[in-house]
Amino acid sequence: MSPSLLRLPVDLPKMDLPSPCLCLVTNRQLIGCEEMLGAIKESVRGGVNMVQLREKDLPGRRLADLASRLSEVISSQTLLIINERIDVAAITESHGVQLGEEGLSTDAARAILGRDVLVGRSVHSVEGAKVAEKEGADFLLAGTMFPSSTHPGEEVAGPRLVTSITSECSLPIIAIGGINESNVASVIEAGAQGVAVISGILKSSDPNLTARNLMASMIAAM
Repeated sequence: MSPSLLRLPVDLPKMDLPSPCLCLVTNRQLIGCEEMLGAIKESVRGGVNMVQLREKDLPGRRLADLASRLSEVISSQTLLIINERIDVAAITESHGVQLGEEGLSTDAARAILGRDVLVGRSVHSVEGAKVAEKEGADFLLAGTMFPSSTHPGEEVAGPRLVTSITSECSLPIIAIGGINESNVASVIEAGAQGVAVISGILKSSDPNLTARNLMASMIAAM
């Protein structure tokens, strides 16, 4: 679909968050745009069932163009979520938006996108999770789990953050931060419904196999 044409969100039925959810967060600066699209295509074949478009440096038109290209390489059952840019989510074939902890309110997002899209909220604490739930978010992106090469220096909370949130909040949690095949089971066992991965898949020599292994580990840990 051309980014210049407004797509009313109600046109697409609201999709449920997959369980388990394997989310790939984009970062074209890691490997280049074309290589990234190829890696995404292969990882979706391997089990990735959500892609979050997160390219904060791109202006709106270029971001919308990239979202349209992503729609062409992922399967129809793979969720496409746009990070922060509600306007881009509104004019592309996306299923929702991921809001930062200090981003626009959930109500504001729904006022623009409609009721039939997913709204996620990034959180780093139990308090943030409780606020997100009260405001009507559909799911949480919680981190940082482990040391991450894409976000060096960030405070690491570990799977205990997931355990703490689940004791106070009923929203499904996607854990993020340094997740790989060796530690993915621990965050699922802590109560997460899924994980979000960046370099672990994008920089893999075999994104398809890496996605398969991550999905298999999550299923085994549930």
